Amino acid sequence: MAAANIRVNKLSVLELLKTGQEVPFLIPEYQRPYSWGDDEVITLFDDLWEFSIDRTQEGGARSYFLGSIVSYKENEVSQIIDGQQRLTSLFLLLRAIFKNLESEENKTAEVTNFISKIKPALWKENEMTGLEDRGQMLLTSDVVSDSGNEILRRILERGETLPNATDNYSRNYNKFAELYEIKAKHSPNQIYHFINAVLNHTILLPIDADDQETALTIFNTLNNRGLPLSDADIFKSYLYKRLDDEGKSDFIRKWKELESDAADVGESIQSLFYYHMFYIRAKEGDEKTTTPGVRKYFLEKNKNRLTVDVIDELAESLHLWKVVKGRAIIEDEPWSKNMDIRKVLDCLSSYTNEFWKYPVSIYYMRYKDTEEFETLFLKFLRKFLVMLITRFMERPTVSAVKGDILKLNVQIINSCHPEFAAGFDEKNLDDEYAQQAESVRTDNLIIRPHARIERMVMKLWAYSCEDQEGLLPPYWEIEHIFPQTWDTKYYTLGDEEISDKLHHIGNKLPLEKKLNISASNNYFFKKKEKYKESQIAISKKLGQSSLEDWDMDNVDTNDERICKTLKNLFKKWVEGYEPANILESDKPVPTEEELAMIKMLKEKGLI
Repeated sequence: MAAANIRVNKLSVLELLKTGQEVPFLIPEYQRPYSWGDDEVITLFDDLWEFSIDRTQEGGARSYFLGSIVSYKENEVSQIIDGQQRLTSLFLLLRAIFKNLESEENKTAEVTNFISKIKPALWKENEMTGLEDRGQMLLTSDVVSDSGNEILRRILERGETLPNATDNYSRNYNKFAELYEIKAKHSPNQIYHFINAVLNHTILLPIDADDQETALTIFNTLNNRGLPLSDADIFKSYLYKRLDDEGKSDFIRKWKELESDAADVGESIQSLFYYHMFYIRAKEGDEKTTTPGVRKYFLEKNKNRLTVDVIDELAESLHLWKVVKGRAIIEDEPWSKNMDIRKVLDCLSSYTNEFWKYPVSIYYMRYKDTEEFETLFLKFLRKFLVMLITRFMERPTVSAVKGDILKLNVQIINSCHPEFAAGFDEKNLDDEYAQQAESVRTDNLIIRPHARIERMVMKLWAYSCEDQEGLLPPYWEIEHIFPQTWDTKYYTLGDEEISDKLHHIGNKLPLEKKLNISASNNYFFKKKEKYKESQIAISKKLGQSSLEDWDMDNVDTNDERICKTLKNLFKKWVEGYEPANILESDKPVPTEEELAMIKMLKEKGLI
């Protein structure tokens, strides 16, 4: 195999863009959409402006390095592998400058000069006439967002955007035009130094490879050294280059759909790869508490962890998050309609970190196609919820369950009813006084849960109410029944007495944000009217109650009621964690030696 050729040049912006006359630039379909926003645009413009001023000073900088552009030539175009954000932004900037220059009534020598220089950097020129064809831009995009591609084309061709356009191309083009016009108005002499600095003294390092594979290798290498690109983008390019033309088209379609579907529920392909890594780790029996980098894990030498099938697996795993975060019902997946399951998942979604996601997604992927999945999944989720709540109550640290969860991940692969400890860490229960002390200890943990787990506990309390048929509203706040700020003329209780119980769970309700604002710090009998409007059953019931006042005795009573309810629920869910039936996959599989022994015993009539 012949060695690959790589050509590295040092070119000014004008020199680089003019090479597009021979080989136009193309952003290939597998690239991510153009994503620069105001921050990047303003930073680039300001840096170039400051550089243009510095150039005019004695001893000032002679050039401004803007980074590398990695590409390869195919079908008479230069396929941009890395640097598309910078390159696209330069085209937008030059188009904005050109439109402003072209509109000048008094075309000075400077204006005429720069117009003539910018034209061949934007459009194809006729070799015979020297006239530009504005319908043939030197930069086009095949990125899967077709609408975006057409927007870019229109901007470069016409120098205009649609009214109220919100896409990145339009916003950035308009921002460049705005910034330029401000500088041109206030610094009319410096503006020409600015244009000259951009065209002739802003330097890029184009790296041109012979083929796609070489270019992608360079791309991956550069990005492993710290350039901002997600692991998912690396994986996309890695998989894409291993497919034939038909496979590439199907792959890009699936990737686009997955990217869009994930974004709709607040996830990303990057996060899906992360969850999937824990699934594979579990299948490999990996219980290590050290979490490897996603890119390193999937692309580890001599490990075949990244195949094109992964995109289908990620799409399947996304069904779970559509239910959890998007509150969707998945066709042909009856479990997604099960309100008990949905309620537990909603509670889990309020856990203080993402460790809960790994066992849940692993269990789902491992057993979702089994006959008794719905029953087993609910039992697993309930016990798992108890584990997370009680462990964090007893030790409120981010890593409180990390080791246990990584072990649990592996156990899930091996059994549909993995064994794991859940419930409070109760000790010395044979002693009557120790029992009482233990009960007080666990009650206190529930009464005053850590702030990072409070919403999770509040959800569970709300869902324990039989009248709560559906999920809680997505946006609610914690309401203090006895107000955090009270009128001392109405309430005669001492500060110390109130402050001790103000933040007890018995003094709190989940309440829709709008209603909570309205309730504010009003007296209880006024708040009740707002509670009645709530779609949350426990809040509505309090609003409909005969109570006319709320004091610390009510807080105590409610504390006791909540503690009793939740502790009974914890006990019920832990004790009820028994498999309906052991799945076929969980039954021990006899070895060849054992099968031979069974056969011999049968032949001898011993069994």
